[in-house]
Amino acid sequence: MGSLGDRLASAREASALGSLPQTEELDAVDPDGALGDAYAQMKARATEALFARVGSRINDPGLTEDQLHGFVREELAEVIDGDQQMLLSAEERRRLLRDLEADALGLGPIERMLEDDDVTEIMVNRYDQVYVERRGRLSVSPARFTSEEHLRRVIDRIVNRIGRRVDESSPLVDARLADGSRVNAVIPPLAVDGSSLTIRKFSKRPFTVTDLIGFGTMTDQMANLLDACVQARLNILVSGGTGTGKTTMLNVLSRFIPTHERIVTIEDAVELNLQQPHVVRMESRPPNIEGSGEVTIRDLVRNSLRMRPDRIVVGECRGGEALDMLQAMNTGHDGSISTLHANSPRDCMSRLETLVLMAGMDLPLRAIREQAASAVDVIVQIARLRDGTRRIVNVTEVMGLEGDTVVLQDIFTFDYSAGVDEHGRFRGCAVPTGIRPRFSERFADHGITFNLDNLVRQGMSR
Repeated sequence: MGSLGDRLASAREASALGSLPQTEELDAVDPDGALGDAYAQMKARATEALFARVGSRINDPGLTEDQLHGFVREELAEVIDGDQQMLLSAEERRRLLRDLEADALGLGPIERMLEDDDVTEIMVNRYDQVYVERRGRLSVSPARFTSEEHLRRVIDRIVNRIGRRVDESSPLVDARLADGSRVNAVIPPLAVDGSSLTIRKFSKRPFTVTDLIGFGTMTDQMANLLDACVQARLNILVSGGTGTGKTTMLNVLSRFIPTHERIVTIEDAVELNLQQPHVVRMESRPPNIEGSGEVTIRDLVRNSLRMRPDRIVVGECRGGEALDMLQAMNTGHDGSISTLHANSPRDCMSRLETLVLMAGMDLPLRAIREQAASAVDVIVQIARLRDGTRRIVNVTEVMGLEGDTVVLQDIFTFDYSAGVDEHGRFRGCAVPTGIRPRFSERFADHGITFNLDNLVRQGMSR
């Protein structure tokens, strides 16, 4: 076969495609990208031939996953054997088969990113531009789709698996992967430069409270307090901006729920991974191609009240379902937990009012504030700081309504005064304010032992 240098030279000089090294060798032997381009051209030619052979059978619902993979492997072998330009070693043939199978049945060039534990988010702006997030930092990836059609096939494959669709009449969709990772896709005409795909990965092993303490997201004291709040059936809102880790925090808080309680979870796309045995998971449904059959989060919240829940966990309040959630919290369904997009605890309560108004009930603003101030007990505010870390910056108690103002008091606040270290990472953490929360009375009612005196003393000594 010759050395890699010889093969690189032949790849540059010959019109036919020659033998190719492994992906990790390309950068070392092919600084100009000629060999990588040759491999990409070969893959594109083989992929086109494969889809010409298999046609619509690749989406045949009558085939099991194993049958589909076996069928595609057979067709791929014939495609490669029938291409006289592919002069491949056994190892290169295996690699090509693996990559082509990922293109045909998996997620193509981003398949390996999903297996990389360091990658937390994958952002495909268009078929030839892919970004990834690692440890809170964005960087461009060398991965590329071969064409717009290739990217569209991957998007269709994702959404078809969960019975959803994306086309010109419905050009954006929320979906999920088998591991629970969140997917959003937008296609033309809404996406002007070509289809866009965003995947927020979920850890293969769900994060625990110990993990978040290790990451610096929260402290031991805060974890113990939140544990007591959940056990005492306080209603909790997890607030934060996009990508701050609200769903992860919701998962962690849900682990504090006793195992004997019946939990109903409601989400747009299933992401929560509760470990308790008595869990009913519900997922909203978009309208079908005729525009009918839609089941909204609000419909599911209403229905959950008839299911004898001990706890209602809503993945995110983003519309009129906020009114039904508040009514549930105020009518005996204590211990409910949800998330909300907001930048501070004060903004969280203001946004909650706005979402209730979206229900279209024409309620007076004071009535809404009374409902919200009575229903919500605790706000957990999360932020993604400029060093890329995700931290709880406030644990705030909702005291009630005084006049027309919702009264809030912080139990924990983030200590920004500690500065940053030599790597630009914040040294501080959320520290107690020294205020004794009024909800501590609920701890005694539920037989929960929690020493608030230490928390108060530590805050007062600062």
